[in-house]
Amino acid sequence: MIGRAAARPRAQIVGMGLIGGSLGLALRDRGWIVTGRDAQESRAERALEMGALDLVGSDPDADLTFVAVPVSSIADEVRRALDETTGLVTDVGSVKASVTAAIDDPRFIGGHPMAGSEREGVDGSDASLFTGAVWVLTPTATTDNTAFTQVRGVVSQLGAEVVSLTPTDHDALVAIVSHVPHLTAATLMVLADARSSDQRALLRLAAGGFRDMTRVASGHPGIWPDICAENREAIVDVLDELIDRLGSVRELVASDDADKLVTHLERARTARMNLPMRFGRPTRLVEILVPVADETGALAPIVTLATELDVNIWNLELSHSAEGHAGVLHLVVEEKRADELRAALVDLGHAASSRRLV
Repeated sequence: MIGRAAARPRAQIVGMGLIGGSLGLALRDRGWIVTGRDAQESRAERALEMGALDLVGSDPDADLTFVAVPVSSIADEVRRALDETTGLVTDVGSVKASVTAAIDDPRFIGGHPMAGSEREGVDGSDASLFTGAVWVLTPTATTDNTAFTQVRGVVSQLGAEVVSLTPTDHDALVAIVSHVPHLTAATLMVLADARSSDQRALLRLAAGGFRDMTRVASGHPGIWPDICAENREAIVDVLDELIDRLGSVRELVASDDADKLVTHLERARTARMNLPMRFGRPTRLVEILVPVADETGALAPIVTLATELDVNIWNLELSHSAEGHAGVLHLVVEEKRADELRAALVDLGHAASSRRLV
């Protein structure tokens, strides 16, 4: 049990880069004992010097292991952590379907913090990196209910907003909001660089919007071949659609169709302005109680349904029945979205009820 009263919780981090180092700092700030290792021992030693680790190496008593290695190596490291510890295991990779398909263990919960920095490596580590960030968890039919609840609790303690998605949905959505934008920014930057050899003033003009738009191109290129290989299908699909839409814009410009061009730009402007902002905790909350079978995978469809409905779960607890094989899932959500979620759960066959929290 993570966070048991008798002892400080223990974490193990595999991979001491920016995310691994930031996890170490954030967990130690919250009282965890943190052990970590890296394929390059010097990185782990540097993390120790920076205060991101208590010890370098492996911890067989770890309550929770975070695997923060390149996506092509995640499955192997998850298996090793499951073999060497009795605790829970999660990862931080930006591709989920291939990993969850390779790992069929109720103690593993796929994860992906949508956080980063222009600084690279463990030296860029920041204990506040996850504060206010979205952290995706991808429970499946083999996920242990208590394991999911505990990992979600730890992630929430790090200051992140937890979103639950299926692995396939995660990969499709991240291709749109992360992978293809990075490739697009990199391509624009290469285009500008190529033109700059003939027009030396070009890069001097590349400030403001261009700099903002291509900022992500400054990220470490070494991680992207693995990402593109592991999420190839979703990335290619989005690239094809982007190319098609750029072709349509080209025709609007070439044909001097001002009305349709303005309509296109207005749609983009409206969509951009309607992007969700991060808000503080609402003051009017409702607790939805959902009786659930105490069996593996019972929580996955419930928490992913909340995401599909765009209902933020502010708190989640699972209470087990002293008798039988049932429990009650407690979901705390904003009052104005509670009826919609409760009705959807009833439609799924759950005897969901709700009560206002004072």
